[in-house]
Amino acid sequence: MRIKISEYAIIYTLGALGYCWIELIWRGYTHWTMTVTGGICFVFIYMTTRSLKNSSILKKGIICAAEITATELAVGWVVNVMLGWAVWDYSDCILSFMGQICPSFSLLWFILSIPLIFLSETMQRTVFYESQQTKKQRKSAA
Repeated sequence: MRIKISEYAIIYTLGALGYCWIELIWRGYTHWTMTVTGGICFVFIYMTTRSLKNSSILKKGIICAAEITATELAVGWVVNVMLGWAVWDYSDCILSFMGQICPSFSLLWFILSIPLIFLSETMQRTVFYESQQTKKQRKSAA
C-alpha cells in the first residue's frame, strides 16, 4: 500500500472541515485544535478502511471509534491537561476518563464512523482509483 501525499492531504482536509462542522452543529462553537483532530481522525478512518477491506462494517466501526477516542484522549491530554486551554471537559459524563473521553461519546463516534467508512471506501474506489489507473496508463504508454 503506497501512500500518496495528495490523496492523504485531501482526506485530512475533509476530516478537518467535517469535524469542525459537527462541532459547530453539536456545541455551537469549535476550536482550531478540533480542525487538527478531525483531520487526523479521518486519515485514521481512511487507513483503516484501506487495510481492512474485507472486514465487516461492525469491526471497522469499532476500530474507527477506538481510533477517534484515542485521538481525542491524546489531543485532550495535550490541549486541556498540559496546556490548560479547557477546550472541552467531559468530567460530568458517566465513566469519563480524566474529563477527556467518555463511553457515550465513543458510542457516538461509532455511529458517526459508519457513514464515514462508506464515504472513505467510495472515495477509494472512485476518486483515488481513477487517479491511480491514469498514472498506470501513463507509465505503460511511455
